[in-house]
Amino acid sequence: MADTDDKYLFLENDFRNSGVAQADWAAKKMVWVPSEREGFEPASIKEEKGDQVLVELSNGQKVTVNKDDIQKMNPPKFSKVEDMAALTFLNEASVLHNLRERYFSSLIYTYSGLFCVVVNPYKMLPIYSEKIIEMYKGKKRHEVPPHIYSITDNAYRNMMQDREDQSILCTGESGAGKTENTKKVIQYLAVIASSHKGKNPVNPDSVAGAVAKQQQAGSLAYGELEKQLLQANPILEAFGNAKTIKNDNSSRFGKFIKLNFDVTGYIVGANIDTYLLEKSRCIRQAHTERAFHIFYYMVAGAKDKMREELLLEDFSSYRFLIEGHVEIPGQEDNEMFDETLEAMDIMGFTEEERLGMLKVVSSVLQLGNIKFEKERNNEQATMPDNTAAQKVCHLQGINVTDFTRAILTPRIKVGREVVQKAQTKQQADFAIEALAKAMYERLFRWILARVNKTLDKSKRQASSFLGILDIAGFEIFEDNSFEQLCINYTNERLQQLFNHTMFILEQEEYKREGIEWNFIDFGLDLQPCIELIERPNNPPGILALLDEECWFPKATDISFVDKLLNTHTGHVKFSKPKQHKDKLMFTVLHYAGKVDYNAANWLTKNMDPLNDNVTALLNNSSSAFIQDLWKDVDRVVGLETMTKMSESSAPSSTKSKKGMFRTVGQLYKESLGKLMTTLHNTQPNFVRCIIPNHEKRAGKMDSNLVLEQLRCNGVLEGIRICRQGFPNRIVFQEFRQRYEILAANAIPKGFMDGKQACSLMVKHLDLDPNLYRIGQSKMFFRTGVLAQLEEERDLKLTVVIIAFQAQARGFLGRKAFSKRQQQLTAMKVIQRNCACYLKLKNWQWWRLFTKVKPLLQVTRQEEEMGQKEEELKAAKEVAAKTEAELKDITQKHTQLMEERAQLELKLQAETELCAEAEEIRVRLEAKKQELEEVLHEMEARLEEEEDRSNALQQEKKEMEQQLQLMEAHIAQEEDAKQTLQLEKAAVEGKVKKLEEDILLMEDQNNKLQKERKLLEERMADMSSNLAEEEEKSKNLTKLKAKHESMISDLEVRLKKEEKSRQDVEKAKRKVEAELAELHEQHADLQAQLAELRAQLAAKEEELQATQERLEEESSQRGAAVKRIRELEALLSELQEDLEAERAARGKAEAARRDLGEELNALRTELEDSLDTTAAQQELRAKREQEVAMLKRAMEEEGRSHEAQIQELRQKHSQAVEELNEHLEQAKRVRAGLEKAKQGLEKESADLSADLRSLTSAKQDVEHKKKKLEGQLNDLNSRFNESERQKNELSERVSKMTLELDSVTGLLNEAEGKNIKLGKDVSSLSSQLHDTQELLSEETRQKLNLSGRLRQMEDDRNSLMEQLEEETEVKRAMERQVSSLNMQLSDYKKKLDEMSGTVELLEEGKKRLQRELEATNTEYEEKASAYDKLEKSRSRLQQELEDVLMDLDSQRQLVSNLEKKQKKFDQMLAEERTVSCKYAEERDRAEAEVRDKETKVLALTRGLEESHEALEEAEKTVKALRAEMEDLISSKDDVGKNVHDLEKAKRGLEAIVEEMRTQMEELEDELQVAEDAKLRLEVNSQALKAQHERELQARDELGEEKRKQLLKQVRELESELEEEKKQRSQASAGKKKLEGELKDTEDQLEASSRGRDEALKQLRKIQGQMKDLQRELEDSRAAQKEVLTSARESERRSKAMEADIMHLNEALAAAERARKQAETERDELSEELASNSSGKSLLSDEKRRLETKISQLEEELEEEQANMEGLNDRLRKSQQLVDQLGAELATERSSAQSREGSRQQLERQNRELKAKLQELEDQGRSKLKSSITALEAKLREAEEQLEVESRERQANAKNLRQKEKKLKDLTIQMEDERKQAQQYKDQVEKSNVRVKQLKHQLEEAEEEAQRVVAARRKLQRELEEATESNDALNREVASLRSKLRRGGSGAGGEMLYSSSTPRSSGGGSMRSLGLGGSINRRSNIKENSVELHEEEPPSPSSPARTPPLEPRAEVYTCSPNE
Repeated sequence: MADTDDKYLFLENDFRNSGVAQADWAAKKMVWVPSEREGFEPASIKEEKGDQVLVELSNGQKVTVNKDDIQKMNPPKFSKVEDMAALTFLNEASVLHNLRERYFSSLIYTYSGLFCVVVNPYKMLPIYSEKIIEMYKGKKRHEVPPHIYSITDNAYRNMMQDREDQSILCTGESGAGKTENTKKVIQYLAVIASSHKGKNPVNPDSVAGAVAKQQQAGSLAYGELEKQLLQANPILEAFGNAKTIKNDNSSRFGKFIKLNFDVTGYIVGANIDTYLLEKSRCIRQAHTERAFHIFYYMVAGAKDKMREELLLEDFSSYRFLIEGHVEIPGQEDNEMFDETLEAMDIMGFTEEERLGMLKVVSSVLQLGNIKFEKERNNEQATMPDNTAAQKVCHLQGINVTDFTRAILTPRIKVGREVVQKAQTKQQADFAIEALAKAMYERLFRWILARVNKTLDKSKRQASSFLGILDIAGFEIFEDNSFEQLCINYTNERLQQLFNHTMFILEQEEYKREGIEWNFIDFGLDLQPCIELIERPNNPPGILALLDEECWFPKATDISFVDKLLNTHTGHVKFSKPKQHKDKLMFTVLHYAGKVDYNAANWLTKNMDPLNDNVTALLNNSSSAFIQDLWKDVDRVVGLETMTKMSESSAPSSTKSKKGMFRTVGQLYKESLGKLMTTLHNTQPNFVRCIIPNHEKRAGKMDSNLVLEQLRCNGVLEGIRICRQGFPNRIVFQEFRQRYEILAANAIPKGFMDGKQACSLMVKHLDLDPNLYRIGQSKMFFRTGVLAQLEEERDLKLTVVIIAFQAQARGFLGRKAFSKRQQQLTAMKVIQRNCACYLKLKNWQWWRLFTKVKPLLQVTRQEEEMGQKEEELKAAKEVAAKTEAELKDITQKHTQLMEERAQLELKLQAETELCAEAEEIRVRLEAKKQELEEVLHEMEARLEEEEDRSNALQQEKKEMEQQLQLMEAHIAQEEDAKQTLQLEKAAVEGKVKKLEEDILLMEDQNNKLQKERKLLEERMADMSSNLAEEEEKSKNLTKLKAKHESMISDLEVRLKKEEKSRQDVEKAKRKVEAELAELHEQHADLQAQLAELRAQLAAKEEELQATQERLEEESSQRGAAVKRIRELEALLSELQEDLEAERAARGKAEAARRDLGEELNALRTELEDSLDTTAAQQELRAKREQEVAMLKRAMEEEGRSHEAQIQELRQKHSQAVEELNEHLEQAKRVRAGLEKAKQGLEKESADLSADLRSLTSAKQDVEHKKKKLEGQLNDLNSRFNESERQKNELSERVSKMTLELDSVTGLLNEAEGKNIKLGKDVSSLSSQLHDTQELLSEETRQKLNLSGRLRQMEDDRNSLMEQLEEETEVKRAMERQVSSLNMQLSDYKKKLDEMSGTVELLEEGKKRLQRELEATNTEYEEKASAYDKLEKSRSRLQQELEDVLMDLDSQRQLVSNLEKKQKKFDQMLAEERTVSCKYAEERDRAEAEVRDKETKVLALTRGLEESHEALEEAEKTVKALRAEMEDLISSKDDVGKNVHDLEKAKRGLEAIVEEMRTQMEELEDELQVAEDAKLRLEVNSQALKAQHERELQARDELGEEKRKQLLKQVRELESELEEEKKQRSQASAGKKKLEGELKDTEDQLEASSRGRDEALKQLRKIQGQMKDLQRELEDSRAAQKEVLTSARESERRSKAMEADIMHLNEALAAAERARKQAETERDELSEELASNSSGKSLLSDEKRRLETKISQLEEELEEEQANMEGLNDRLRKSQQLVDQLGAELATERSSAQSREGSRQQLERQNRELKAKLQELEDQGRSKLKSSITALEAKLREAEEQLEVESRERQANAKNLRQKEKKLKDLTIQMEDERKQAQQYKDQVEKSNVRVKQLKHQLEEAEEEAQRVVAARRKLQRELEEATESNDALNREVASLRSKLRRGGSGAGGEMLYSSSTPRSSGGGSMRSLGLGGSINRRSNIKENSVELHEEEPPSPSSPARTPPLEPRAEVYTCSPNE
């Protein structure tokens, strides 16, 4: 029987060792060629013709195939190989052939790397018996043939050894054997992990059969839990399995069985989770298929009474059983029903529960028998026969009438009313089927929960688990629906898990070994496909879109597919199938291929709707079991929701149940997510089940079917990766030992490192470098290379063995020849002696000689007698000595026996203690696991707290700086306020003087009294303007504190303005010369003045109204200061307006020159008006100056912000470095303290060593700090270069803005811009109001933060930095004060000039009145032109906004670059943490090595003592033996004691044997310890070297990554600049100007955004800094506590002198710290005293420092008090010597703690042994040689490093470039993909934007043409106006001539009469103009949005207004700007 079993597991060696087969394979050049029927078939190569090859098939046919289609065949010795990863040629054909050959040999299990591939045999194989289980128990994978038992046993052993949870993943198609293999896994674990192992029977049958027989016999081979675990499977199979076309017992659900084990490895419980039950099978099945087994079991097996209770009928009576009674061959349903009930009984199901379950099953069948019919007149459904309904209601415990009503006319809530809605036949049928499915699904879930409850009753605590996943494999059908998507989604996630386990770990080993390896994208990046299915948003995946559609009204499957196509059209894994015209089809590209999904009924399947009326009835059933099944009916989707889906109702009404209801997709995704989390936390083991054919025939394999399954299961992908990688690997020593024969002369004599030796061997063998790689500890080879080397080695060994045999034969022949020669010489000697004897035989003298010779001995008898007597005396003396020694030995023997008894008692006590310690160890291990979890949590929290402390520290520094700036601002504002108050007093004095002057002028001229009143009111306005100027100066001082460079520019502009004022004064002098002429005309104009006075009265009323509005505006200007930031975008427009005004004035002057000399009088009036416009020009110049000043202020603010950001970055980096130093020091201190705990005996020495290690670590950190500072300097230099480039761009922008001003000036008219400016000022004032509110909020936040910052402490370095900053602020304040003084002087000059202008205004008042008529007409014309220009401006503004949209996309690119920089920083942090972990591991390994060395020394001492004792015992035994023999031979009396002596002899021999055994055991232990010591030393040295190499490599990697990222940033910046240049070159005209406008606004917004982001980052960093500071304080406190405990232990120890030295050193350090603190205090106090006059800001800081100093002094006093107390204790230390006996108890407790540490070391030792076991498995017999080679490798490591360093220097440049590419590709791969997609989107957007800009450009050109036409029209109108003006001038000239002629009274009357009509007409015109202006102002007021303010008033709205009215309006707005 054993032989028959072995043939199903073991290979037959005859064929594999057949030389004939090997020769045949080599001669025929066998290959594989593709075949449609067999997949691949063998062939031999006959001829090669380029790319074509002529091959001969096995049937003799010759075929020509392509060379690429041919796959190589493995040698015959690889036939039926157990692990396909070991094949020489890894290809699909070889894998298929190997599986086929093994399958035909009944070998169904085969390894493929990490996989175990199982092919369904379709027959019973005797490989699952108890004997097979015993064979696999405890064996490693390579020791036994492939089997599911081997996979399970290895997983179980790994779980027990590594304490890591395991999982076994069984996947495959239906019918491949997943369920059977799962059962075998459970049965195997039930045997080996059962707590009742002694009762297992030895039975050749399967374990399942054994269980059945034991149940029949009444005996239990397993424990109760194991038996229940085995019996849970039949229940789940009965309710969840069914017969399908492929499989008679197909699991229609996936399950994950989790077996829990305790610490000792026994099963303590289990849990089962299920996935995707195919509930639709209970209502419909395909042809020849069955529903779930339980339906057939129940109908066939229920007996009479039960049959009546369940109301069962025949199979043919049930509509849901479509095919009737479909039987399964070899299975009786009635017997299976009895077995299922018996299994329920074993599982603890009660009778009521079993009956309730079967009633639910019967109800499902009865639901299918309910039939509905349509009524004749309508579509309403009726139930003509309710027999089946009555049965259902009886079984479920509900009312028939209510059930019928709920089905046919259910109640639905519509709004607030509940109505009954009649159902159609289709709706009723759907409701019945849905109810049946839901009923069965709830029953299955209840059974699963009940089974889990039974399996989880154990009170023992589980420490680990082993999970078995049995789930369907990848499915591609003709019609794939929602279920297939869920299954394929699951397999995508499982395949991703396999990728992570196999592919990524494989490639990580390459990286760990340091070999050159290009990371290959194997096309298995499954994340895009997984995200396509499960992504929740941005964009939502398939399941998310399906859930979203389920809640939309009128949503259908078509709308779902349309939304899916619109959302994922560009996805790489999603497409629309071209061959399908159905709208419900879409395609997903999975890893196994494309799958076309049909979305029909997906919404219904996802919502799983039910009739909520029926569910409510079931919830209120009379049966408690039914109520339990339907207890959560509030979570189902009812008819109400379905009607809202079909009808158009508001979606808000559906939200009533949204919080409770969850879709099928959501539930499945969550359960799958939990499963994947569980699997990720385990070590997976993969089992791939293969179905060989669909005919269920044994011994037949469909090759194409198997290939498709291998492809879907990922087996071929794994083999493909192995083929492209280096699957064959071998350790250096083994490679050298095995293949050194091929390169005997390549390696020189003497010792050489294994790596060097292997490299020399490979060079000597002339191997292609692409075929191998040399790692750090092993060689890597591609497939086929080792096979070639093996063949060459066999040939070489053949030659060597033949030569050896020849030498041996020659040696044996020569030896035989020499022996023959010796025999010949001996024969000659014998012959010669015989001849001599024959001659002497008869000679008489010879005979006499032979007789006399014996008589010669008689004379020596006396001598012999004397000798004998002497010997007798000596023997007596020896006997006496031996007797004495015997007595001593007997005494010693008795003493030894007593000591032995005592030792046995002690040994017994120690064994009891050992057992207790073992129990304690088990408990401690459990506690250790818990503490490790807590430790991980605490480490995570520590990292979070460190981040928070970093952020808080940075925020602290930033807030301190902001506090200083705010205090400086406050001081500056106070100084400015004082100066402005003084100026105000002076101005008020001047105003009083001016009022007095005005009164004098009123006395002189009574006619101008009203005008003087007007001027006084205007002086009042000027005083209000002065107050506003004060407010403006306050606001400007805030800006000036940050922007110092602005003042110089303002001074230059002021000088220019002074020059322009001088020019204006010259013009004024000319006007004064013409005043004489005006006095002559005074009499002529008196009549006109009378009329004008009436008009002036009306205008005065208007001016009063405007003054009131001005007062309102002045109150609002304070709030308008807040909107300074938003004025940046409108500065250019203001400049354009000013330029347009200047151009208009030039045109007006040219027009005035053309009037001629005959209009001298009117010309004087026009020149007077020009004088007034000159005054306006002054105010406008002031306004332009202020605007430019604000612009410069914003630019300087941006620069200062950038400088502040740079400084903050530097400070942040310094603070981070300091904190890193503190953290590293704290970690090292903690490690040192832990070591100190382990060795309390060496505490003082350990503490000193810790101090030295801390100092060295500090030096290392300082060295790193210097490196980082160098890197920061480089970054700063690059940042300065970028700033310089930015400045150049700003200069270009300023130039372009000037050009833009010139172009826009040509398009705009001068006078119309006044109204526009008023509107702009109103909008800007609203914006300023918002910005001022933001500023106020920021100031409040800053004040709050400053209050918090006063409570923080800071060290000396920060104080020094603050002092330096304060000095700089002081200098800035001084500069600002000087600049303010200059401004005050300028303001004084302005006031003087204003006083002069007041006098001029009085004289120019008359001239202005004459100009009103002309200005009214011009005003109306320009207002119309302005409206047109306003429209064009709005259009351009829209275009500007579109351009800004493009800027946002560019900013996104910049944000992506910043994200890359953050990722790089994160990688650096991770590398640092990894290096810290390696350092800790190295320290632990060193500590373990030291402990091992101490143990080895102790063992060696014990062994030497035992050797000495053994030698002494052997000497005594020998002496006793000699004495016994002498006594026996000398005296007969001694014979009496022989018996006693023999007893003593036997006892001593037994003692000697025992001592020998002990000595041997000690020698073995010593050998093991020495071996472990050697291995530990080798491993520690290897770890050290590897750690150093990895640190160096990581440092280089980080540096190169940083450089690469910086390089990429620069490249991207250059690309952006090139794109900008191309755009600027491509656009022409206005498009070019718009692009430049966009650049300017981009820079301004980028600066503001960068500032905000910097502030946010600084706040975050400050929070992190605070958290870090807290953690540092906690760590310091913990450190102090540990140090105090160490000091207490030292005080109790004998070494009191060491404690005194430590205390003295601490005292000296405290003294030094006190002195240093005092010096710092003195320095700080001196600095504070010296700077107290100008540094009121540091008062709070000073007080805080003084409190800190006082605290330090108090601490110093406490330290001194402590030192005095310690001195007292030291005096009393002599008295404590007597009390040391009492402290022995404390030493015992410390000994117990040492015992705990010893146990911990033993656990670590076991872990190290587990790790070393792998090395021993690799080369157990070659261990000593490998150790010597490793030692030699360590000795030559330095030489090798020197050689490698020289080689690296030679090839540095090339290697760095390649390494950069290799390392950056892995990091940037995903980012580049995403960026590529983003770039595509941006390119599309940019193309669309270019088209829009072109269209807008065309519109702008059309608008420009319209503007040109309008301007021409205006010119024509102007010419007409000039002609009419000429006519009027001629009339005026004639009138003047008449007046000059003198006249008579009649002439005067005539003149008066002629002038009055004209004046009245003019008055009417003016009145009309006034009305028009008032109407426009009212319209403007109505259209204003944010502020209720009107246009600046212009009296009677003329174009040229009196000088002060518009200027006052503009002037008052300018400070806000």
